[in-house]
Amino acid sequence: MSHLSERPEKAVVGASMPHESAYQHVTGTALYTDDLVHRTKDVLHAYPVQVMKTHGRITALRTAPALEVPGVVRVLTGADVPGVNDAGMKHDEPLFPDTVMFHGHAVAWVLGETLEAARLGAAAVEVELDELPSVITLDEAIAAGSFHGARPVMVTGDIDAGFADSAHVFSGEFQFSDQEHFYLETHAALAYVDEAEQIFVQSSTQHPSETQEIVAHVLGLHSHEVTVQCLRMGGGFGGKEMQPHGFAAIAALGARLTGRPVRLRLNRTQDLTMSGKRHGFHAQWKIGFDTEGRIQALDATLTSDGGWSLDLSEPVTARALCHIDNTYWIPHARVAGRIAKTNKVSNTAFRGFGGPQGMLVIEDIMGRCAPLLGLDPTELRERNFYRPGQGQTTPYGQTVTQPERISVVWDKVKENAGFEERRREIAAFNAAHPHTKRGLALTGIKFGISFNLTAFNQGGALVLIYKDGSVLINHGGTEMGQGLHTKMLQVAATTLGIPLHKVRLAPTRTDKVPNTSATAASSGADLNGAAVKNACEQLRERLLQVAASQLGSNASDVRIVEGVARTLGSDKELAWDDLVRTAYFQRVQLSAAGFYRTEGLHWDAQAFQGSPFKYFSYGAAAAEVEVDGFTGAYRIRRVDIVHDVGDSLSPMIDIGQVEGGFVQGAGWLTLEDMRWDAGDGPGRGRLLTQAASTYKLPSFSEMPEEFHVTLLENATEEGAVYGSKAVGEPPLMLAFCVREALRHAAAAFGPDGAEVELASPATPEAVYWAVESARLSGSTALDAELVTGA
Repeated sequence: MSHLSERPEKAVVGASMPHESAYQHVTGTALYTDDLVHRTKDVLHAYPVQVMKTHGRITALRTAPALEVPGVVRVLTGADVPGVNDAGMKHDEPLFPDTVMFHGHAVAWVLGETLEAARLGAAAVEVELDELPSVITLDEAIAAGSFHGARPVMVTGDIDAGFADSAHVFSGEFQFSDQEHFYLETHAALAYVDEAEQIFVQSSTQHPSETQEIVAHVLGLHSHEVTVQCLRMGGGFGGKEMQPHGFAAIAALGARLTGRPVRLRLNRTQDLTMSGKRHGFHAQWKIGFDTEGRIQALDATLTSDGGWSLDLSEPVTARALCHIDNTYWIPHARVAGRIAKTNKVSNTAFRGFGGPQGMLVIEDIMGRCAPLLGLDPTELRERNFYRPGQGQTTPYGQTVTQPERISVVWDKVKENAGFEERRREIAAFNAAHPHTKRGLALTGIKFGISFNLTAFNQGGALVLIYKDGSVLINHGGTEMGQGLHTKMLQVAATTLGIPLHKVRLAPTRTDKVPNTSATAASSGADLNGAAVKNACEQLRERLLQVAASQLGSNASDVRIVEGVARTLGSDKELAWDDLVRTAYFQRVQLSAAGFYRTEGLHWDAQAFQGSPFKYFSYGAAAAEVEVDGFTGAYRIRRVDIVHDVGDSLSPMIDIGQVEGGFVQGAGWLTLEDMRWDAGDGPGRGRLLTQAASTYKLPSFSEMPEEFHVTLLENATEEGAVYGSKAVGEPPLMLAFCVREALRHAAAAFGPDGAEVELASPATPEAVYWAVESARLSGSTALDAELVTGA
């Protein structure tokens, strides 16, 4: 086993423990970015001037009326920017635009003594627009040829030969919805200028270093003149990876120009109408199977809805291509990706980062094609799994490691769920109930872990030991409720060999650990955990030398366990606090910077070939649903999950992540129906689902009535920190089983073998139409029999 993966005796990692901020969360004492405004004097409040038109050139922007509003201090416009007027890394997102690109685009910001004054000032700003044609839907963008960014093509094998060898060829298309992050805490930033004219920004951001970079280039400063801190986030899900930068820059610009702290916090409607979503996709596909139902060839084009600017659309689309195979070997494939440019908010990262979209395409294909092949969907999926010992590679050329785990988690779910017996019970139930049907489906996942951009696969940490033996750790990851900080505390305590209560964690900030990557791509624990471990190992090695001198032994024979240094085979021992104090008096350095870079990655974005992922995470889930044939309403009766997290760093945290990810995935696939006004009226381009009253989020009522989550046992991941695997994103895709179970239940209203197309999200309305389609196919079959009989 590698040094990175090996666990010492009595490790703190692997123990189930509550979230490090759980007490503060439930008592309301946890501080978030906007809470800090009450601890800051003389704060100004920022409010956006949103233009409620979808597309047009600004011909006049009159700010003077706003300055007449009592309490308004200043109006920020593009003329105030001393550096680069851009909020993105692609330089296609002007902070103060001269062209409105989506309904609700902010073109200026008003600073007021109170939020109400700023709001009234924003309402007083006069904007004139020369309106331009707009593109709203993916269909419109495809028809108009409205695309931007890279257009990757992934090729493997010989697609023409693959189709020639196919006994069955099917084709179709599939369009599925975007998704709102709906984190509890909206975008927020608080900026001030210190006595040295340096900028300090508190930001609800998943990527403090990039927020720092954007603030610096907007203000025309160097990065060392800007410090960004993130205390914690009330949810992120990818929505705070790129999108916080512009809001932080507005606050920093206001602080720089006025000399006063500036607070910016979006209300819920502003957050919904100004920030990006998960990319909706359109897929055109053609697939070939042999006589046994094994995939021979796949030809597909995936079109993502990028919105008005690129943001992270290129890597999201690339990852969708990388995950279209999911758990299935596809020997011959050609998959093309493109990004639609539409007049909507700029879509961005969302848990899974394109992986769910790519995997949904192949799972929808399998669900639709199984009855056409005369196969049970479970059997069709099993026949196409990656197999051990076959040397099979993904369509982009990476060898699939641990392919046996695909079948291991699958079979374990079958066992735990009593899958075969329940399938017979459901068949009997459906035969006896003409107006209510149940469905049962099993799906699996294979998700690659690492950033597609190789450079991002690095992490840093700074660990400090104080004279009294207490330890403070800093790392580059941010906490958005996912439990990363909890795991980092456990890693530090394990590596140093001390009790957990000895270790405290500092807020994430750019002047402690520089040049960090976003807390994203499920890599937070892998990168930062390895960096924390590296720093702690440096300190431990120094302390072992000190302990050896005190205990009269060799350093290689000393172990620090539960806060006591002991020599092997001896009764001599030295308490941790005494060891640290002795080290200080011997002038031993008690701080260390840790670093980690993921090895073995390589990626050619042009050829779309390489090994972009450190390893794959596996999981499988079975869901049982019940559908009302009159309304399409349904309930999730039971879910069974087996998920691979390697050797868990913190099992209670990981089980919570699996549960939460699954429910969020089920929300995307079955409930969360974003609607935009695509008509030709004055509201064209407006987001219609602007609140929780019109945008349905999963809640307790949508939780499975029975919910069983099991972590795969004996699953050490070689080459990852303490043998663990990532957990954040993969569980979201386990929810495919809910959608497939709904398809099964809808099909039960028709004849055996009926193909069912199911919209996504599969809302009760969509399920009702799927039920009607199944019934119609039954009627059509009966009519055909009558005609034949006549």
